[in-house]
Amino acid sequence: MIREKSCGALVLRNAKSADGNKKTYLLMIRHSNGGHRSFPKGHVEHGETEKMTAEREVREETSVRIHISEKFREAVYYKPRPNSNKEVIYFLAFTKQAQIFPREGEIAEVEWVPIDEARDALTHDNDKRVFDAAIEYLKERKLGGF
Repeated sequence: MIREKSCGALVLRNAKSADGNKKTYLLMIRHSNGGHRSFPKGHVEHGETEKMTAEREVREETSVRIHISEKFREAVYYKPRPNSNKEVIYFLAFTKQAQIFPREGEIAEVEWVPIDEARDALTHDNDKRVFDAAIEYLKERKLGGF
């Protein structure tokens, strides 16, 4: 059995909307292969911690530098192909950086999605579950305007 591990982050940014109110946005990517929408993530490299991987992958896939929350860590598991198990660790992260650039080839699009539209934009149920856990975490701690 092949075991794979990736790490990524749900990246939030607060900004003023056109009407002057504060609005929270979630960083999302759309993959070139299959077109599904998700969060930036990627494989752990030798010698990296989970958080180092998440920071590197977000930066490589979107050009965004992040600050990871110390308390939120959510894992999902699935089988990407027969005889293969994958674990993905997600963190909650924040940034003030608005400019984003997709990694050429792998990423078709990078976008800031209003938080109230983000869940419906996600393709996979695992991502929706992680998103729901992050929203609950934010509400419990009264972070990010929730």
